[in-house]
Amino acid sequence: MTDSAGDHADTITGLGVILGSTDPDALITWYRAALEPLGARWVGHMLLVGPGAIIGFDRRDDVADRAAEPGRQLINITVQDIRTAEKHLDSLGVTWVRRVEDTGGGWLFSTVVDPVGNYVQILQGPGAP
Repeated sequence: MTDSAGDHADTITGLGVILGSTDPDALITWYRAALEPLGARWVGHMLLVGPGAIIGFDRRDDVADRAAEPGRQLINITVQDIRTAEKHLDSLGVTWVRRVEDTGGGWLFSTVVDPVGNYVQILQGPGAP
């Protein structure tokens, strides 16, 4: 892929999201419990959720205790076996916004709520994640 100047524009090597919270320790605990059994790894101070994909956590005093608009940003986690993920998340007593459902084209889709109200979508696609 090239940009308008003809230079290669395929140098992006990862994607990360930083979750700001008044209580990041509670978020870290929840995300580790939810995602490490599914294959995520805690590395340094962030959760590695796939090749070049991380979730970081930051203590902030400029955010509310709860997400005011939880659908404004969606954290998407693609898994190889969504039914295994569903059973694991059920064992944690998560709050489901949308239970696992077949959305067509080989995609299975669900949404849970993290401790501060952010929406986390768990997806399984027709191919490898």
